[in-house]
Amino acid sequence: MPSGREVAYAHLKDTVLSDPAMQGQFVNEQALADEIGVSRTPIREALLLLAAEELVQLVPKRGAYVAPVSGKEIRELFEIRAMIECYAARRAIELAAVPLEAMRRELDDQRGLSEEQAREFIDHDHRFHSALVAAVGNEMLSKTYDGLRARQIRAGVEALFRSDGRRKSVLSEHEEILSALAAGDPEAAAAAITEHLSATRQVLQSG
Repeated sequence: MPSGREVAYAHLKDTVLSDPAMQGQFVNEQALADEIGVSRTPIREALLLLAAEELVQLVPKRGAYVAPVSGKEIRELFEIRAMIECYAARRAIELAAVPLEAMRRELDDQRGLSEEQAREFIDHDHRFHSALVAAVGNEMLSKTYDGLRARQIRAGVEALFRSDGRRKSVLSEHEEILSALAAGDPEAAAAAITEHLSATRQVLQSG
């Protein structure tokens, strides 16, 4: 059974920090404690962990602040994602280990979601990409990629809220990636991934 700190940490990382409305806001520790049924101590312990990951800022006498995603953070996130995902595409094709069925399931699930299910849409988005990274079989690489998850989901949800047509574009871009992977064309797959990430980055940096 997970501890109170673990429950608070998971809730903060997966729900609170991915909410665009929380950008530029302070975390209400008591409200959060009441919401998930723990005391404020596990909340504070979880916030210390998140501060160490630079996902929140601890401000003396004010609490934990969720800073808006900076241009520098966006640039660095997508540079790292491009390096990992393009390598994974080339390597998975080389190993004949492309997880086409798993990626197709995630894409099909994305298509079935309503406009209000932005968070669920981005959860499937993350699993679509992480399936490809995991297929390489490099545990250190997968752990590094998984470490980006909170920032990736936060950025993805924000992109959907900023651009009305982004959801449709993501589905089309995912199809392009799958087509290139299915064709066993590493350069086309890397190009499709690069274009997909660049499009999301441009939406985030346009504001």
